[in-house]
Amino acid sequence: MSTRNPVVFRVLAGLTAILAMFLLVSIVEAHAILKQSSPARNSTVAGPDVPITLQFNVRIDAVRSKLQLLNPDATTTDLVIDKQPSPDILVTKATGLKTGAYRIRWQVLAPDGHITRGEIPFTVTGS
Repeated sequence: MSTRNPVVFRVLAGLTAILAMFLLVSIVEAHAILKQSSPARNSTVAGPDVPITLQFNVRIDAVRSKLQLLNPDATTTDLVIDKQPSPDILVTKATGLKTGAYRIRWQVLAPDGHITRGEIPFTVTGS
């Protein structure tokens, strides 16, 4: 089989392009992307106790993931990740929150070995 034949060359080029597309799609899908959160970004919730749920597009390694609460006074509180109800969900609870602006800082490990980070700002009002 010779690549000098235009038909063979086109077939090989097409197969290579299709293979590259599938590889790229599988790599992109493996990164952890936050799909949904509670509290939602920029939402207002009643305190003092706030349940937190983060859902991602892929399964998350909860053991190697971190959740922190950034408090209105600029201090941080580590949040304990509860047992996962689903491989793509992390849950925890922030307790004793006072009125003010908070941020959930998350860092997760996806199946592709990449760490993804982000923050979710929200506001707490009195109970």
